[in-house]
Amino acid sequence: MSVFILGSYAKALVMTTDRIPLAGETLIGRDFRQTWGGKGSDMAVQAARLGADVAYAGVVGDDAFGHEFVSLMQQEGVDIRALTLTNALPTGAGLIVKDNEARNIIVVDMGANKLFTPALVDSALAHIQKCNVALAQLEIPLDTALYGLRKAKALGKTTILNPAPARNLRGIDLSAIDYLTPNETEARVALGLAPDDGRSNREIADLLLETGCQYVVMTLGEAGSAVFSQHDTQEIPPCKVDVVDSNGAGDSFNAALAVALDEGKPIAEAVLLANATAALCCTDWETVPSYHCRSDVDAFMKSMNLAEE
Repeated sequence: MSVFILGSYAKALVMTTDRIPLAGETLIGRDFRQTWGGKGSDMAVQAARLGADVAYAGVVGDDAFGHEFVSLMQQEGVDIRALTLTNALPTGAGLIVKDNEARNIIVVDMGANKLFTPALVDSALAHIQKCNVALAQLEIPLDTALYGLRKAKALGKTTILNPAPARNLRGIDLSAIDYLTPNETEARVALGLAPDDGRSNREIADLLLETGCQYVVMTLGEAGSAVFSQHDTQEIPPCKVDVVDSNGAGDSFNAALAVALDEGKPIAEAVLLANATAALCCTDWETVPSYHCRSDVDAFMKSMNLAEE
């Protein structure tokens, strides 16, 4: 089993205050914590905990935050021979202020992630060749993400693009993408539409399929997920949990989808596993600390009578 991730990493620096500060205002905060960030990093950890052999390519700074990331990947058993450390830019970082009402403001400098070039993808082709599934997201340059997935597709690999953070992809050739995995908001933004555009998800998916991708796998929050192809719609039921923190659930979903497809599961079964994995992530705080191992997910699915007989 093998999953290759075109990844991103950013250190998250988080603090809680009674309310979100106004411009020019200084507030006293509390509960300062540092945690792991970056969609690619999250996906790598979750995929590894689900039992896949995971290889990761990306760029971090040759600094304390970058070295922490290297340690995390080594601890999780992720192959980082295609990782680049650079002195040109620092490791990505995000400053997050949360208030008592669970609202937040976030400022992110993607830092060294911006230096992930197609040339570095070429340097990683030997590792891509050994994988079954390649997964990318958009915290790295779009050209690099698409280039990497095109290279993977040419090598006969299954390809997944999580179009997050959301950006307009209309007019861009996504024919190398097997599975495009937006949530409802990202799906609309990817078409250059308002995030709350009133068209049905089927209509939105039809427009996304015109980009050339084979399937649109849309996450629907508490309603579960749906898989759209040119001629079919499959609705995949949600896995109900008491939500503590949904941060990182999308990354968890995509990682689990990649692992399930790597195992050869049909798309409906793969998405069901992804729904369950993402639901379990929501039962604990933060991202990496909330990601469960495969035995936990299997037991959860069995408890919900969702597991294979």
